[in-house]
Amino acid sequence: MDSKTFWNGVAESYAKRPIENMDQHERTVARAASYLTPGARVLEVGCGTGTIAIKLAPHAGDVLATDLSDALIDIARDRAAEAGAKNVRFEVADIAGLPYGSKTEAEVAARVSGLLGRMAERYQPRLICIACNTASTIALGMVREVLETPIVGTVPAIKPAAAMTETGTIGLLGTEATVRQRYVDDLENAFAKDKTLLRYGANDLVALGEAKLRGDAVSVDAVANAAKGLVLQPGGENLDTVVLACTHFPLLEPELREAFGPGVRFVHGAAGIARRIASLLDGQDFARTVPDFAVTTGVAEDFDRLAPAFARHGIERLVRF
Repeated sequence: MDSKTFWNGVAESYAKRPIENMDQHERTVARAASYLTPGARVLEVGCGTGTIAIKLAPHAGDVLATDLSDALIDIARDRAAEAGAKNVRFEVADIAGLPYGSKTEAEVAARVSGLLGRMAERYQPRLICIACNTASTIALGMVREVLETPIVGTVPAIKPAAAMTETGTIGLLGTEATVRQRYVDDLENAFAKDKTLLRYGANDLVALGEAKLRGDAVSVDAVANAAKGLVLQPGGENLDTVVLACTHFPLLEPELREAFGPGVRFVHGAAGIARRIASLLDGQDFARTVPDFAVTTGVAEDFDRLAPAFARHGIERLVRF
């Protein structure tokens, strides 16, 4: 059963469920409304039954709210009509997340903001980590403004790479969306202004990383072919340090090492991110009341293929959002 079929099947019962944390819900709506002007245009992704879109309608000029479920959209339209919210449109749409690197900035920002808002409301986490360079470089500032939960992002490790390089030439291997961001420009100007930074968007590495995580065989040749555009640039022969600016890419580090040869070192921000999370949560009690679990917005059958990978980290329960 895919996500659309699932949500169409439970739409009526979902619509009758009370909001689990009304105080946090109202604070989120109020904070979002505070950024709007009478002529503002609002896009909500994953709108469900339209509760938030309808509440934001008086504060904006036009609201477009989307969801993948026809049944949820029908309920939302009925509720908007009852509320007299004439400036709200509800449409069936699904901009599936993976891979973010080939999507526009607007699509990524809408997806990340809408999804994190709904997940924070449902699960009430004490901290959120956006484990995606593309999502972080585009939407980190936006979601930090809207959500009250502490948020740790994942951004390219240009600072440590600049300290490591001996030739002065650094490669940035990310998705197409990540390597073109102004956030990356700012990191370069701050930490690698006296270095040469070569960028390459290797979107095909995302699929290879996903395949390897699911237990499929991935060849060095396939990885080398996906990443070769980095070294084929002018100056590529001087590379000695490569930033893995996508959280899929460290999964392929053994293949990348073989493809690039012994003269190239690879760096990513995982250790630094872990230290930051640990410092923010230092001293907090983490006694478990339920087993750890992983959540997907995608197709459950495909998610099940990741069960062995999650099990290696003590996560036995996989659920769909």
